[in-house]
Amino acid sequence: MQTFKTSKAKENILARVRKGLNDGKVDMPFPEVEKESVDKVYANSTLSIEETFADAFIKLGGKFVYCDNEQELMENIANLHESNGWGKMLCSDSRMAELFQNNKLDIVRSLAQGHIETEVCITDCETLVARTGSVILTSKQFMGRTAPVFYPVHIIIAYANQIVPDIDDAINLMKKRYSNNLPSMINLNTGPSRTADIEKTLVVGVHGPGEVFCFYVNA
Repeated sequence: MQTFKTSKAKENILARVRKGLNDGKVDMPFPEVEKESVDKVYANSTLSIEETFADAFIKLGGKFVYCDNEQELMENIANLHESNGWGKMLCSDSRMAELFQNNKLDIVRSLAQGHIETEVCITDCETLVARTGSVILTSKQFMGRTAPVFYPVHIIIAYANQIVPDIDDAINLMKKRYSNNLPSMINLNTGPSRTADIEKTLVVGVHGPGEVFCFYVNA
């Protein structure tokens, strides 16, 4: 294999560049912004944190369903399944799958019962981000990598203690939860998959689910 030697002049130039990068210190632009509160950056809202998430999530094309308790959650999912004529739905979260089983909803199948061909997958989530209407999913969850991109319909179940105001709050929560063992993948999932790369025409469901539901349980 032929090798090429770097000329002395070129090496001298690169050495000076490296030294300049190591010695040079660039101050943070607009440091005063870091000291300002979020309230000064974003407009104040009269909406509650739940309403803020629901509003942002719906604007992104997501479908938000409020449930007072888990019994209402079961009823709403059963009604959604019937109205759409879906087949079996896969649930990746073991606790939630057990809840469906205890309520005799055989329309939902758990991973323990074996993989099925389905267009609908039900998962839990790490947290909800109110301001952006986003859902945090990670590789620490069962099917955390697969569910957000593989199935045409993604149903997310979240509880009242899982919602935070903004993205930095979500990151801090993840750091607190996992300490130095952060998940290898943290996905900020914001609405159904969409792209406008082809002739600037918006197409939904190209790189992931075309429909995303969030069932919010106020418990």
